[in-house]
Amino acid sequence: MPIAARIDEFGKLAWIGLMILGFWAWWPLGLLILAFTIGSGRMGCWHHRGMNRWQDHWQDKMDRMRSRMDWWGPAPPSSGNRAFDEYRTDTLRRLEEEQREFKEFLQRLRFAKDRAEFDQFMAERRNRPTGEGSQPQSQA
Repeated sequence: MPIAARIDEFGKLAWIGLMILGFWAWWPLGLLILAFTIGSGRMGCWHHRGMNRWQDHWQDKMDRMRSRMDWWGPAPPSSGNRAFDEYRTDTLRRLEEEQREFKEFLQRLRFAKDRAEFDQFMAERRNRPTGEGSQPQSQA
């Protein structure tokens, strides 16, 4: 079993402790451990999830903002100007509706892409030559 896998069993705290010991023993060793933990994503702050990480990041921020707004009650506190309050309410409602419509659009787009990839796979599978050495695998 590799050393990194053994340390992973103990969690992030083990990596932090090892890094501190590395700095205490010889600072380049601690720096090397720090670079390794950040680069491999073991600290959990920077997961290498592709472009979805940005979408997830902003979605989390929006969810936190909504939860803060819910703390105020059904509507944010009045600014003192009724025209502005109505404009703000309408704009927020419109933006939430546009966000919902955009999410639905993205779901349809992903489904269409998945469908096209699946159809391409099935077409390639139907058109491939059957050889003597290849046996169909049972689906269990």
